[in-house]
Amino acid sequence: MKKYLALLFFPFLLMYINNSYGQQKQYKIIVGGFYNLENFFDTIDDPKTFDDDFTPNGSLHYSAEIYKDKIQHLEQVVAQIGTDLSPDGMAFWGTAEIENKEVVMDLVNQPSLKNRNYQVVHYNGGDPRSIDCGFVYNPKYFKLLDSKSIPIDLRKAVKDAKPTRDVLWVKGILNGTDTMYAYVGHWPSRRGGEEVTKPMRNYVASVIKQHTDSILAIHPSAKIIVMGDLNDNPTDESLIKILKAAEKPEKCTATGFYSPWIEYFKKGIGTLAHNDAWGLFDQILLSKNWLDKNQAGFFYHKGYVFKKDFMIQKTGKYKGYPKRTWDFNIYNAGYSDHFPTYIAFLKEIK
Repeated sequence: MKKYLALLFFPFLLMYINNSYGQQKQYKIIVGGFYNLENFFDTIDDPKTFDDDFTPNGSLHYSAEIYKDKIQHLEQVVAQIGTDLSPDGMAFWGTAEIENKEVVMDLVNQPSLKNRNYQVVHYNGGDPRSIDCGFVYNPKYFKLLDSKSIPIDLRKAVKDAKPTRDVLWVKGILNGTDTMYAYVGHWPSRRGGEEVTKPMRNYVASVIKQHTDSILAIHPSAKIIVMGDLNDNPTDESLIKILKAAEKPEKCTATGFYSPWIEYFKKGIGTLAHNDAWGLFDQILLSKNWLDKNQAGFFYHKGYVFKKDFMIQKTGKYKGYPKRTWDFNIYNAGYSDHFPTYIAFLKEIK
């Protein structure tokens, strides 16, 4: 087994790795992530959606001051994710619980993020509360080729099911070399019970799996990422049996996925907490083509849960949990009720 020692040189986005034989290789680093932004609404009343609570006259008294404070808190987190590996932070990242494209643009135009020139992909989906998913990318590292919103009709899985969030699909070129396909989702919640709602999450997983299978049938070398707030843990049926997520890279099949999060979850590490139990709903899954370390393109290096002390609730019934924005109708001045996740990708420089 080779042992690696890594040194980071931030100005050049490089990593030098020595193996046990003293051989040195040089790699470029790129970071991708996912962050549920927890009820990220603007203050404008949209008559087409049920966003009344998030208005100045609504039950939350959602003022311009609260909105600005929320943005500044999210900025503090997003600006730091991945900067332990790259000074530019995340090259691309998925989002959930955003009302529209404009709120994300307000976020990425904040002072500490503006110089990254982040671009946003967003479609209005089927959720009645108008909370959607988004994809954010730095054009320095990612070139957008195509995107679309994949509607999810849960009535095909559960009779009389209510509308849910669409899955966002994005295709692009990573660092000028790798064609990448990304799916960003916010799967149906567990409200009503985990077992009762499981068929809905399984159905969303099956829609995504059919889509990824169709891509791999035509492009066997495609690099695919499935990310989002899945409302399931890494060991649940939707991930293991439907998406074929494997705990070990060597167990990943040609049409399946590798999950770095199974090991984390088994160790009790999570991204959100409920009734004093940790869940790891915020996941990033990788197709097999990301796993070969001897390829010319980018490959998977390591996955991380981003958890800083300032993001943790220090008092009250949520002590130790992610410091959330809302405690029912009370503004908690937090960040999100989820911790973000991110992944480092490496590419050897010849």
